[in-house]
Amino acid sequence: MIAAARRYARSQNETASPERLMALLFEAAVRHMRSGAAALDGGRPAEANHALCRATEIVCELGATFDRARFPELAKNLEVVYGFVSSRLIAANARRDAALAREAERVLLPVADAFGEAVRKVQAERAGEAR
Repeated sequence: MIAAARRYARSQNETASPERLMALLFEAAVRHMRSGAAALDGGRPAEANHALCRATEIVCELGATFDRARFPELAKNLEVVYGFVSSRLIAANARRDAALAREAERVLLPVADAFGEAVRKVQAERAGEAR
């Protein structure tokens, strides 16, 4: 069952549009934040470390891939958000503090939700044009 799930995820990633890939990155970051916080709550620091490091890497990737030249004002705002989230994740990992990981999640989640909604709208518009 796990192998089938991995094949499905790999297929989804290989065939997704660039916008959908970004939405998947947001989803993965939030999932890793939640997993890291739960691991800290459960006294599993090694598992938390792995999850929180993955979340931090994804947030850094999201920041690095944003088109700053095209959207300079939004880029400035997102840079602040991503910087805050990354700093909270690093602190959560260093201090083994699940509350800091949850704080990072609370800050990133509205951005992730907004991006996901924008992607759904673009996909719906494309589907309408294809008819």
